[in-house]
Amino acid sequence: MKRRKIIMALGAMPIVSAFGPVQSTLENLSKQNIKRLDNAMAKFELPVLPYAYDALEPYIDKMTMEIHHTKHHNAYVTNLNKAVEGTEMEGKSLEDLMANISKYPVAVRNNGGGHWNHSLFWTLMKQNGSGEPSGALGDAIKSAFGSFTDFKSQFKSAAAIRFGSGWAWLVVSSGKLVVTSTPNQDNPLMDLPTGQASVAEVKGTPILGLDVWEHAYYLKYQNRRPEYIENWWNVINWDKAAELFSKAKK
Repeated sequence: MKRRKIIMALGAMPIVSAFGPVQSTLENLSKQNIKRLDNAMAKFELPVLPYAYDALEPYIDKMTMEIHHTKHHNAYVTNLNKAVEGTEMEGKSLEDLMANISKYPVAVRNNGGGHWNHSLFWTLMKQNGSGEPSGALGDAIKSAFGSFTDFKSQFKSAAAIRFGSGWAWLVVSSGKLVVTSTPNQDNPLMDLPTGQASVAEVKGTPILGLDVWEHAYYLKYQNRRPEYIENWWNVINWDKAAELFSKAKK
C-alpha cells in the first residue's frame, strides 16, 4: 500500500531529467524568437478617436472629422506600413523613426510624420474644451510669453502664416516653451536641420499641435483658415497638454 502511494506521488510530480535545463533554454529561445517575429511583423494601426465624430461640433464638423480620420490619417498608416515592410525599418517604433528620419526614404518621412502628428492631434482636442491651462503649464506659458493672451496671439500667427500645408506647435525645447511650425507632415521630433523653411524651425517635444492642412478645415471654413484657428481654441484639451508638458520636463 505504501509502495503504491509512493508511485502515485512520484507520478504526480514533474519529471526532471538531464535534458530539463536544455529544454527550458530551448523554450525560452523559442519565446524570444516569437517575440522578435511578432515585433518585426507588427503593423502600425489607426488609433480610435477618444470621442465621437460630431463631438467637436460646431467648431469642427462631423464630416470633416470622419474624412480626416478614416481617409487621410488611415492613408498615412497604410502607406507607412507599405514603406517599411520588408526593410530594417520594420518593427521600429514610430518615435524611433522620427528620431532618425533623415536616414529614411521620403515616404517614411511623410507618412510616418502624418501618422505621428495626427495620433497626437486627436488627443489634444475634446468636447467642451477651451479655457486656459492652469497649474505648471499655465505658469510656464505666462513665464515664457508674458501672458496667455500673448502666447495665444503668437501661436495663432504661426498657424496662420504657415505657407501651404503644415502644423503649428507649442514645444518644450531645451527646457523652455517655444512656438514653432513645420511644413507638410514634419514635426519637431525629426532629426532634420533647423532654420530652414522646408524643415522644422525648432527641435523639441510637442505638447500642443494644430493641423493647418486644408483637409482639416476646408469643408466648413473654405479658405478662412484664421476662423478655423480661432474656433479651435474652443476644443483644446489642456489636461492632455499639461500631461505632455509634465513628461517633457522630466
